[in-house]
Amino acid sequence: MLDTDRAVGRTPNALIHEKSPYLLQHAYNPVHWYPWGEEALRRAKEEDKPIFLSIGYATCHWCHVMARESFENPQTAALLNEHFVSIKVDREERPELDALYMKAVQLIAGTGGWPLSVFLTPALKPFYGGTYFPPEPRHGLPAFTELLETLSRFWHERRTQLEANAEQVIQLVRTMYEQPRRAGAEELTEDLLANAYEQLVLQFDATHGGFGAKVPAWSAKAPKFPLPCFSAFLLRYYHRTREPSALKMVTKTLNAMARGGIFDQLGGGFHRYATDQLWLVPHFEKMLYDNALLARAYTEAYQVTGEGFLAEIANRTLDWVLREMTDRTGGFYSALDADSEGREGAFYLWSPAEITAVLGDADGDVLARYFGVTSEGNFEGGTSVLSRAASAANADAAMIRRAMQQLLAARNQRVRPATDDKILTSWNGLMISAFALGYQVFRDSRYRAAAIEASTFILEQLRSDGQVLHRYRDGEASIPGTLSDYAFFTVALLDLYEATFDSSWLREAFVLNERMIELFWDTTSGGLFETTVHERNELGVAIKEAYDGPIPSGNSVAAQNFLRLAALSEDADLRGRAEDIFRVFHESLEATPLEHAQMLCALEFYLSPPVEIVLAAGSAAAVEPFAAELGRHFLPTKVTVFSEPGVTLNELPALAPLLADKVAIQERPTVYLCENYTCKAPITDLNELKSVLSSRT
Repeated sequence: MLDTDRAVGRTPNALIHEKSPYLLQHAYNPVHWYPWGEEALRRAKEEDKPIFLSIGYATCHWCHVMARESFENPQTAALLNEHFVSIKVDREERPELDALYMKAVQLIAGTGGWPLSVFLTPALKPFYGGTYFPPEPRHGLPAFTELLETLSRFWHERRTQLEANAEQVIQLVRTMYEQPRRAGAEELTEDLLANAYEQLVLQFDATHGGFGAKVPAWSAKAPKFPLPCFSAFLLRYYHRTREPSALKMVTKTLNAMARGGIFDQLGGGFHRYATDQLWLVPHFEKMLYDNALLARAYTEAYQVTGEGFLAEIANRTLDWVLREMTDRTGGFYSALDADSEGREGAFYLWSPAEITAVLGDADGDVLARYFGVTSEGNFEGGTSVLSRAASAANADAAMIRRAMQQLLAARNQRVRPATDDKILTSWNGLMISAFALGYQVFRDSRYRAAAIEASTFILEQLRSDGQVLHRYRDGEASIPGTLSDYAFFTVALLDLYEATFDSSWLREAFVLNERMIELFWDTTSGGLFETTVHERNELGVAIKEAYDGPIPSGNSVAAQNFLRLAALSEDADLRGRAEDIFRVFHESLEATPLEHAQMLCALEFYLSPPVEIVLAAGSAAAVEPFAAELGRHFLPTKVTVFSEPGVTLNELPALAPLLADKVAIQERPTVYLCENYTCKAPITDLNELKSVLSSRT
């Protein structure tokens, strides 16, 4: 949010009229910032100045640091104002710009991250870039002011060389996004899944859980990310192969994260990543997408294992979103800041004295040991991040719960981290899916209500003339939707249908999916562009992405949507589009499978016969016990429909092939399980359904 104390007596720049919390944070900088748009781009051309493009987001700790050190500094601002046209972009509002220039900076500097600092020609081609730059030389980085002076001098003295370099960079970026169509469905085999599994085995940290480069135990800095896409893939690989180590990697990782400081032990929800091997000290921002995907990962792992602790973490994560991240409109906020009172993590840290001040000496000592809080601390200034210490495993559960509530109440009196309260369609889609699945598994009506309210809000407020918009804030919906907005919201609608059996949600999923194909499908090479076919960026770079990082790619999610909708409707064209996506990205799936874990989940669906389940009854209430039983089982290739006389086919005639002849037998709720174009005998007894499903999971 905007820091009003720093704004007093200052003249705002052009960002003051924006809606983005990130841009508003910089509205009173002495830098003459512009938002990305016609005015700034025209000025750069007219004045023949290079552009300084700064990309970040509202809850980014190092963005705040660079702002305090450089963008609030009058001398630094004077350099920027004299020699550059300065543009601020919220990466969460404009993910396509972030993706394009992140790729360019990775080529230039060999690294990426936020804040992203890029220097462009007036033609928007990048000639230099990096991430955070300090106010004085540090750790091999030049001082930001020295860099500005050097680049300004080069612009006037070596411009031809800079422009030639920029042209080379942008051509490389174009090449990286070019994906030729691949021929031959025979290429799509289980070998791609096995290859990914084998690489995950090599990357797995068997001691502490998680994946990535293994470093010595004494290393203080070894960032470790949650990577829920890996868990999703491994659970599906286990379901397919029954390979015990696939499941072990998931449960080891999820348990370790839940006991570490990356999980907010008092309030629930996950921080962005851990700075160490042990999952102990996090980077403290909390992102909606992380928590949506992790809530789903823990829920699915619970379905597979029945471990109550995994269910507890899933529920506490969903409850945190309900409590702290839900707008009165029903939409979900984007993030919580890492900082409060100008310090990273200040809201979450405790000393032994602070705990005993709340709980008293006896209970305080127990809780300090339970959460690993010592006088030495594990963070700055003798403070500690709370984690579940193994030595306190036998503590009295009732007392621990009571004391945690007391500590949470005390913590809530502190200065809270700022909330980035913009509502993004794509991230809301991920969260709706998590709530819809949460309801299917846990039958908590609050989760279904949250998914319904958020979906209703998006359909009513973030859709215009049949097209989805990307961002809503402060009463305004704006910015054309990207592929991820369409794909993520479509899967949300599919999951919400299976949680409610309200056919209107399924109808909306079919409509939205068809609109997505019209807007984003590459009719030449196959696959989906990140922006619409008619809306190319100013550089003419057509972004077609399949990288599944902290957030899955739109192509990966769309492929699975196509397969689910094809299984429901027997539409061969939709299945063919999923095949096209796999072929387009086949080379990457084979060479770098761990960058495409979500797409491999979709491929696993493609390589398996879908389990088509029809519930037939006179009302949704009548099939509730059967639906609840379905929710207890991990069936990653299932599609489920409810056949209510006179309703479903009127809403969705596309379902006619699947629903043909499937009726309630003797007016009793009836379940049909079909696979490979063959249906088992209808099931009307709940115990029989339990037995059949247990044999499959």
